Amino acid sequence: MVFEKVKEILVDQLSLDDSEVTMESNIIDDLNADSLDVVDLIMSLEDEFSMEFPEEEADNLKTVGDIVNYIEKNQ
Repeated sequence: MVFEKVKEILVDQLSLDDSEVTMESNIIDDLNADSLDVVDLIMSLEDEFSMEFPEEEADNLKTVGDIVNYIEKNQ
């Protein structure tokens, strides 16, 4: 499942507890990611799902749900 893999990456990279990551979680506001964290996250997601996230699209991905939906639509 895409959500589970995205969640696993977020928990690992941001040192979060599993319960902190939901589909509604805002990457910056709720999960306290900074701009470097977001870049690292995008690179990890690109590797994991073998896809590209164009910069203009990546800027629109604000929540975990946004990321999951983007991957599901474009994979």
